[in-house]
Amino acid sequence: MELQEAKEKFISTWGTLGSLWGINKAMAQIHALLFISPNPLSMEDIMEALEISRGNASMNLRGLMDWGIVYKVNVPGERKEFFTSEKDVTELSRQIAKERSRRELQPTIKILKEVSSIEDDGTAATKEFIKQTKAMHDLADTADTMMNRIVSQEQNWITKTLVKFLK
Repeated sequence: MELQEAKEKFISTWGTLGSLWGINKAMAQIHALLFISPNPLSMEDIMEALEISRGNASMNLRGLMDWGIVYKVNVPGERKEFFTSEKDVTELSRQIAKERSRRELQPTIKILKEVSSIEDDGTAATKEFIKQTKAMHDLADTADTMMNRIVSQEQNWITKTLVKFLK
C-alpha cells in the first residue's frame, strides 16, 4: 500500500469511527487529516484534500477548536489561517476525555441526581426507581471522578498506563 492510499484509508476510517462516537464524519476526517499532516494546513488545503465546502470546513474546524484538539497557527509570510492538531496521543486522549466529561457525563450526573431525589411515596415502583437511578448516579459520578483524576494528573508512567488501559 502506498502512502496516499494509506492516508485516505486512515482518514476514511477515522471519519467512520467518529460518526460511531457521535462526532460528525467530516469533523473526524478533518481531525484525521490534520493529525497525520507534518505541517499545518490552510482551510483551502483541507477543503481540497477532503473535497468539502468552505462552510463545512469552517464549521467543523471551529468545533475541533472548541474541543481543544485543533489550533490555529501562524505561518510566517502567509496571510491565510493555518491549522494543526494535537500530535501527542496521550494529551489528545486526555483532552477528549475532559471534554466528554464536561459535555456528556456531568449533565447526565446532574439529571440522575435530580430524578433519584424524587419523594418516596412508599410504592414498590417508586422505591425501585429511586434505588436504580441512585445506583446509576453513583456509577456515573465514580466514572467521572476517576476520569477527572486521570486527565488532571501530570504525565507520568501511571497516567500513561491508565490512559492506554482506558483507550
